[in-house]
Amino acid sequence: MEWFPVVFVTFKVVVLGIGMFFAVKWHYDQGKKNKQMERRAVLLATGKAIAIFVLALGALALITSIVLSKLSLDMSGPWW
Repeated sequence: MEWFPVVFVTFKVVVLGIGMFFAVKWHYDQGKKNKQMERRAVLLATGKAIAIFVLALGALALITSIVLSKLSLDMSGPWW
């Protein structure tokens, strides 16, 4: 029964290692193939992601404030 962990861990390391090798190789090949991707498109996508994050953060702060006030919890502190 003590041989099972040795065989299983060895098999798992080999399979994951092969999978990681092919994943890195595939991403490297895709990067070489898509060199034509424009910088403007990347910057636009980054800007959209940042805008969505900021809006979600603001919505979370607003919802938290509303819930805390409905529960009559005191939000006063040295920063308010």
